[in-house]
Amino acid sequence: MKLKITLLLTLLTNILFAQVTVPDKYWIEDSNFEDKINEHHEFGDDDKLPVVVEFWASFNAANCFADWDKIKNAVYYRVDIAKAPNAKKEYRVRMAPTLIIFKSGIKEEVFKAGLDLVLPADLNDIQEAIDDVNTASKF
Repeated sequence: MKLKITLLLTLLTNILFAQVTVPDKYWIEDSNFEDKINEHHEFGDDDKLPVVVEFWASFNAANCFADWDKIKNAVYYRVDIAKAPNAKKEYRVRMAPTLIIFKSGIKEEVFKAGLDLVLPADLNDIQEAIDDVNTASKF
């Protein structure tokens, strides 16, 4: 009984603290998806940052990408797959979370959750991919 209570409390704590609130300005859906992944900045194309899009699902909120606010040299957005069925279909998103890195509207890198619905990449892996995309675009 004690073990069951401990497991339940651990699970509940993980669920409560794993979910990260993302402000509304970072949420996109089908109506503005293409505009956001093709965003132009006021300094021209040379300063265009990669766009990291997290395809998210409410049923798997506990496994969201919690370090979104620590990403450097990229713009982050989150998409609720229930509100963006066209983007989900176009980019063949089958698992949530799925992170896609875009540069100038072109899909450059994809990180997908496994069957356990956990994203196998951490902030370091994603930041390394962003840095690679930024480096490659300089040539």
